[in-house]
Amino acid sequence: MSLKEIALKEILTVSFTLFAVIDVVGSVPILVSLREKMGGVIKSAQATVVSGSLMILFLFVGQEFLKILGVDVKSFAVAGSIVIFILGLEMVLGIEFFKPDSNAKTGSVVPIAFPLIAGSGTLTTVMSLKANYEDVNILIGILINCIVIYLVLKSLRWIEKFLGPNGMSVIRKFFGVILLAIAVKIFGSNIVKFGK
Repeated sequence: MSLKEIALKEILTVSFTLFAVIDVVGSVPILVSLREKMGGVIKSAQATVVSGSLMILFLFVGQEFLKILGVDVKSFAVAGSIVIFILGLEMVLGIEFFKPDSNAKTGSVVPIAFPLIAGSGTLTTVMSLKANYEDVNILIGILINCIVIYLVLKSLRWIEKFLGPNGMSVIRKFFGVILLAIAVKIFGSNIVKFGK
């Protein structure tokens, strides 16, 4: 990992991909209901640090973990692209494939940091991006998203009032289409490596 590998285009693609997968703005209704269950307080810094740490850990240790399981990054990227595609469909069509844990009563770490922010979809995406982009650009993308996550968690009440239900629906569908396109790109660029 070196400074020469830093590319603005890659950082932007990674940042937007993670932003769409994490969907922290689309999760505002869930976050609002969780905040009420938690006595009106979400520890924004704690949730951000834990979710960011999980993403970074998976970025650097995920490949070794896959080797233990006997799976290569290209295979994981193809599987990950399918998950990203399903997440995109979920956002565009408004169908729930992945059910949130509505009974969770613990604090900012579970279920907010994990699995709501850094869930299986996000961690799979980090590994899938690793097959196509440099680690340093993914790391910067993760850090940018951590800033966004923190700001959204701190501004929940304001975002809820500003966007309204229609605004949040439009944002979800927009990022859903972006996710579908990115999933197709990751799938296409890695599926050709199969059988070689």
